[in-house]
Amino acid sequence: MSPRARRITGVPAGAGPELARAREGAEEPLPDLALHDAYSKAVIQAAERVSPSVVNIEVSNPAAARRRGGRTPGAPRGSGSGFVLTPDGFLLTNSHVVHGASLIEVTLGDGGRYGAEPVGDDPATDLAVIRIEAPGLTPAPLGDSRSIRVGQLVVAIGNPFGFQTTVTAGVVSALGRSLRSMTGRLIDDVIQTDAALNPGNSGGPLVNSRGEVIGVNTAIIVPAQGICFAIAVDTAKFVAAQLIQSGRVRRSYVGVAAMNVPLGRRTIRFHRLTQAAGIRIASVEPRTPAERAGLRAGDIVIAFAGSPLSDIDALHRLLTEDRVGAPTPITVLRGVEKIDLTITPAEAPTD
Repeated sequence: MSPRARRITGVPAGAGPELARAREGAEEPLPDLALHDAYSKAVIQAAERVSPSVVNIEVSNPAAARRRGGRTPGAPRGSGSGFVLTPDGFLLTNSHVVHGASLIEVTLGDGGRYGAEPVGDDPATDLAVIRIEAPGLTPAPLGDSRSIRVGQLVVAIGNPFGFQTTVTAGVVSALGRSLRSMTGRLIDDVIQTDAALNPGNSGGPLVNSRGEVIGVNTAIIVPAQGICFAIAVDTAKFVAAQLIQSGRVRRSYVGVAAMNVPLGRRTIRFHRLTQAAGIRIASVEPRTPAERAGLRAGDIVIAFAGSPLSDIDALHRLLTEDRVGAPTPITVLRGVEKIDLTITPAEAPTD
């Protein structure tokens, strides 16, 4: 007899046929077995729904060879994951998977292999869109970031170390995390999960129990176990739409190099500030919005567009596409003075 089940042996007089059958040796499953079956069913259904949309991506990157000083013959190859966005061949993956690649090859779940063309790349959010010409593509259904809850079941699908369509399961460990991108900007609203991710999972989908994509797997903390991250699907939707439309995500910039600095108590009291830190300008790039606005090295920026600023990340969040060409108030501390200026951010140059 299974140790996870109990046999019913005593049947009172006048009992119905159900208990009579139990006397013959029927086993009654314990409630935790039923829960285990439901869990397995949820993972299986989610994986079966999304797996046809998951692809393996292999790239050749000559830039990496040049960084190695040409010691390795040929262009190093890398791999990652992605998934189908649209039936006409647009695929979503991570920027760090395809950035700078000279050759991109995509393998579908049915084994079909296709060359891919880059459509757009946004290192600031570590997302990229590529495109293939292939028939019968199945787009992955997209979910909603607002519906995600800590503790809910999630399934990650990808190609770790080249093992295609590998499925791992876990839960949402935390919401609202931030990750530093390759450009130095913070990626906000990142999902933390304990669903196991490995090199090669990057760019694959993180899905809920209904098989809807709620995140794009992007990073792990190497020394840790069970601390993995995915970019929320609402961020992915916005960025993918921009990349498909124009090949890039438009953002504004002002043209300064700066650092976070604490403000003295006397300064805070004298100017009646609401924050304990500001952004000290280390240098102003020539022919930029900052130079035209009259900003100087040594100025401490304390407000932009009417919002108090205490760190560079807060400024980055405000430098959106809507600010391009829009005169915007900026407040700085210069010596003991508080000075109000007007700056007109320009479109950030692409790399």
